[in-house]
Amino acid sequence: MFRKKDIFFKTLEEMADIIFETVDRFANAVNGDLPDVTAFAKEMKEYEHKGDKCTHIILTELNKTFITPIEREDIMELIKKLDDVLDGIEACASRFEMYQISKSDPFIRKFGDCLRRSSVEIKSAIYLLTQKKLLAIQPHVVKINELENEGDDLMRQGIKHLFQNVKDPIELIKHKEIYERLEQTTDSCEDVANTLQSIIMRNS
Repeated sequence: MFRKKDIFFKTLEEMADIIFETVDRFANAVNGDLPDVTAFAKEMKEYEHKGDKCTHIILTELNKTFITPIEREDIMELIKKLDDVLDGIEACASRFEMYQISKSDPFIRKFGDCLRRSSVEIKSAIYLLTQKKLLAIQPHVVKINELENEGDDLMRQGIKHLFQNVKDPIELIKHKEIYERLEQTTDSCEDVANTLQSIIMRNS
């Protein structure tokens, strides 16, 4: 079913590493205040560019490779969903700069932790995929789904808190969008899990 690890699996591993590094950095940054939101947004953009390079490598190799380790469509879908996670993190960081939000809050910090735990599960799952241990991926898929539910709850709690406690409508709108963007990024993590689930079903 599989050949030895090749450019596709190596690049997927690299993408998983970049996602973990990006989300870990994001979570650490929002765990405190963000005095320089411009530098923060730029740093997240640089991580996103690294992910774009991985995507480009995959697409280039697909165009010139006849035999792939798993279905071509699965490779394309997986790298796209992984890239969506990085795009989501970068979009969140850009909103901090756009709205000049330099103060974190408990909901943003909890989102950062939720996303970091999701990135750990994604990295573990991708490395299991490249080691051909498909059935071992399943618990990580389940965990990512659970973390997406946690993100849903955080967004609901956060928005409820905003409407109950924030009097300035502009500040409310800013933070509401941040929460929604963060929740969308947990959705992107779940999309990775769903793609992995499809690969497991087709190849087991």
